[in-house]
Amino acid sequence: MDRDGLGDFLRSRRERLRPEDVGLVPGPRRRTPGLRRDEVALLATMSTDYYERIEQGRGPQPSPSMLGAIARALRLTRDERDHVYLLAGHQPPPAHVALGYADPGLMTILDALAPSVPAMVTDDLEGVLAQNALGVALLGPLTGSGVRGEGEGGASFLWHWFTDERYRRLYAENDREVLSRGYVADLRAAVARRGSDAESTALVARLSAASAEFREIWALQEVRTKRVTRKVLDHERVGRLDLECDVVVSPPSGQHLVLFRPVPGTGTAERLALLAVVGTQELAPAE
Repeated sequence: MDRDGLGDFLRSRRERLRPEDVGLVPGPRRRTPGLRRDEVALLATMSTDYYERIEQGRGPQPSPSMLGAIARALRLTRDERDHVYLLAGHQPPPAHVALGYADPGLMTILDALAPSVPAMVTDDLEGVLAQNALGVALLGPLTGSGVRGEGEGGASFLWHWFTDERYRRLYAENDREVLSRGYVADLRAAVARRGSDAESTALVARLSAASAEFREIWALQEVRTKRVTRKVLDHERVGRLDLECDVVVSPPSGQHLVLFRPVPGTGTAERLALLAVVGTQELAPAE
């Protein structure tokens, strides 16, 4: 274990972050740049003393789970996360193991799309890691609820789809069976890529226990990765929305940017513009 190298690297990553980068209130002017050690400890759910000792090169060898928590707190890229594991004397996690937070590059695109295009970031198991404001207005908040398999990652979009009838009613009834089979076929491909790891098999088990529809489709053994999908939504505020659902994959993280483009000539662009006004008002911070 390279204690000094690990401490120096973590310090450099901490000093490059601003509180607002990780969802914290900036507060008064700071004497030094970056996050404070106690803020990193809070984000990583560990004691400040423990984190300080690691960064100062005088602590014990951190466990892989502790390193994963620190990597999430510091918003490390996959390469940076793997570097931290090696400095600490551990083998990096397999390539398919989720970062546990949204890919920074995809988040930049997500924010840029916010005024006119609903979008969200998911992992390879359809765990929803982030949504932009218009995405929340379109589909409702998906990041803070929904059962998932064991392990890290966002709330499961698939859990919402197969267990929440109120959510499914957003989608045209004639499209639901095709969408269900597509979601399950994509999940089967992801499970295979992961080598049927604990997280993916736990998610399949929970969905199987909760949904007869999921069990029946899973038994079909269909496999297919996600592509462009036409979706028709009946939104309670703005009415019918004809959308093309695109999936952009980030090679470094394996995460997906899912965006909903209006189909030209359907009036959907205008209705999304209206939703951007009436649907996001309640999401704005109070003055």
